[in-house]
Amino acid sequence: MRAFTTHRGVVAPLDRANVDTDQIIPKQFLKSIRKTGFGDNLFDAWRYLDEGVIGKTPNERRINRDFVLNAPDYQDASVLLARDNFGCGSSREHAVWALLEYGFRCVIAPSFADIFATNSVNNGLLLVTLPDAAVAELFDLAGRGGLTVEVDLAAGRVETGEGGSFGFETDPETRRRLLRGLDDIGLTLDCADAIRAFERAHRERQPWVFADGEAG
Repeated sequence: MRAFTTHRGVVAPLDRANVDTDQIIPKQFLKSIRKTGFGDNLFDAWRYLDEGVIGKTPNERRINRDFVLNAPDYQDASVLLARDNFGCGSSREHAVWALLEYGFRCVIAPSFADIFATNSVNNGLLLVTLPDAAVAELFDLAGRGGLTVEVDLAAGRVETGEGGSFGFETDPETRRRLLRGLDDIGLTLDCADAIRAFERAHRERQPWVFADGEAG
């Protein structure tokens, strides 16, 4: 998993609350369990004017020019700004995969759905929770186009470069995992020495379990 330390990127203001995972990546695109192939269909029903089907590339689609991600100012956006309860709905991990593959490294909002937040940690997507007033200020700045922020996870700060600075808190374990790029497998491997020590001690305490030379 890619570690998150600091990130500097353009902010895309998605001025909607209760954005659910079906809106992030619609159900018809969930046939794959690979973590790739979802970026082109992120926010599909909003980005395009035609019906989304598997296999069509963006060049073959009718683009919705009124949607924020299709505006020239936000073509290279890698920080998504949203309203309350982002990521609600079903537990599909594909929503996080789609955001990451599109190019987003961070989402800023007043609140996030719990399962979406867990999926984000497991895939290296940073969620920054800020008060409503701070989010409103960022929406005002981003709405003018071309707002670039620097997100520093270790310091817990979002810097606008225009004098704005917003502090945020992250659970210590979440911060550790993101800074080191540890998904669930990485967490296990991080304890490899302790696991090996336990296995040696277990073999010494109960050698009859391993009488044939193999565990189990």
